[in-house]
Amino acid sequence: MAASVDPIFDKSVSETIDAFHRGRFHLVQPVGRGHRAGMDAMMLACLVDDDRPIRIADLGAGAGAAGLAVAARLPKASVVLVERSADMAGFARKSLALPENAELATRAEVIEADVTLTGRARLAVGLVDNSFHHVIMNPPFNDPGDRKTPDTLKAEAHAMTENLFESWIRTAGAIAMPGGQLSLIARPQSIAEIIAACGRRFGGVEITAIHPREGENATRILVTAIKGSRARLQMRAPLLMHDRADSHAFAPVVDDLNNGRAGYSRLR
Repeated sequence: MAASVDPIFDKSVSETIDAFHRGRFHLVQPVGRGHRAGMDAMMLACLVDDDRPIRIADLGAGAGAAGLAVAARLPKASVVLVERSADMAGFARKSLALPENAELATRAEVIEADVTLTGRARLAVGLVDNSFHHVIMNPPFNDPGDRKTPDTLKAEAHAMTENLFESWIRTAGAIAMPGGQLSLIARPQSIAEIIAACGRRFGGVEITAIHPREGENATRILVTAIKGSRARLQMRAPLLMHDRADSHAFAPVVDDLNNGRAGYSRLR
């Protein structure tokens, strides 16, 4: 990822236009407040590996990084970016208005709504039952007791709320088609909550732990599951971000996933 403006050296800048996937799409992001997308969003996007004409819901989309990353890699995919914050939804709309994203904008839309809406309220905003082939999410997964931030927008994007996975995965279970795929990225500490929330909604859960280096503890997990599946859970081989102890360069397979050159297919 390369930024067009470095906010560290220009305190007057309120937003930047950042290139992702080696310039295949661009994102307008806030500076000094809110959430700025990075590797988590790109690794989430790689979990959708589907060459069919598909419809994707990106829940809690922020400025749209993960959803647009999927659309940039898969030319038959269309994406709905669902974001509660009017501020961040505005950045998503700015991103779609960029000339560099003109083709993607024909396959993407923004819905400003709370992911946890239920029943008629959810239908009213356009999140119709059984209407998406894929539902992806990068929910706030920091413990509320972690380091506090005075930035309300950033706090909302990062801090976990009670029953978060239950409420988000409940929505995913409603709007995904039968046989549709749920994909998410989270902290390893959330495994039990995620599995419990999948419940009878999603089965065939596949979990991949991401480790910084060999011998170091996992910092993230990638999770996929299929609506209505009764297949057993599988723990996949781990991904190492860096395959050398003395290097900060990404391992080749991670670099390909992070930059949209490959998708991370399910085992089944």
